[in-house]
Amino acid sequence: MAEPIDVSSLFRLDGRVAIVTGASSGLGERFARVLDAAGARVVVGARRKDRLDALAGELGDALPVACDVAEEADRERLVAAAVDTFGRVDVLVNNAGIDDRQQRAEREPLDLFRRVVDVNLVGLYALTQLAGRHMIEQGGGSVVNVASMLGLVASHPVSQPGYAASKGAVVNLTRELAVQWARKGIRVNALCPGWFPSEMTAEMFGDEQSMDWLRRNNPTPRGGMEHELDGALLLLASDAGTYLTGQTIVVDGGWTAR
Repeated sequence: MAEPIDVSSLFRLDGRVAIVTGASSGLGERFARVLDAAGARVVVGARRKDRLDALAGELGDALPVACDVAEEADRERLVAAAVDTFGRVDVLVNNAGIDDRQQRAEREPLDLFRRVVDVNLVGLYALTQLAGRHMIEQGGGSVVNVASMLGLVASHPVSQPGYAASKGAVVNLTRELAVQWARKGIRVNALCPGWFPSEMTAEMFGDEQSMDWLRRNNPTPRGGMEHELDGALLLLASDAGTYLTGQTIVVDGGWTAR
């Protein structure tokens, strides 16, 4: 007789260490809570230390580290803190990001475009390099790059060239890293949310005209709910996805399928 299948254990992260950037609010805060609930020890990084301290106080075994992913010293401190405190890095969730909303391409200052790319792409890559070296030494790990559905399609009518360009680059960087590191035991995948409530989208979700536009244009006539990224995140971070690498999981209510 076949042994019973324990499906729930596939998604557990007991004994593993996860770093989550951009964890002081919104999706990043939720990601940290989900990984903690799955048994991981979570290192939460963001610029607002007071919010990180409050979050860490509500989690089981968490470490708050002030971090701007665009700053080399901050990235090094974040990874070093994880290794020094917990001894390893098993999961990296690259969630930190900024946007350049309402910037027409013909008028956007190049300094703003560069800043968005520096945070969303260069900072992500540099942090992944640091964590990846530890994962290689320990024989494996999982990187979850939080991109966006706007890395796959144009953001019109919301004009944000830098954001769209950087997230598109993250999607293809994910493929490149996945192929380079697959034989080293490291999985690299992208999670692409659609329209979800966050600090970036607060103005949109707080405006009834904008929400009416979303309901009219999205096949699922609403924005995403906070919990609707939980399953995809755990699939990518846990042993439930051990043969899944180089992939882009889009959670957008059908927006990109139109």
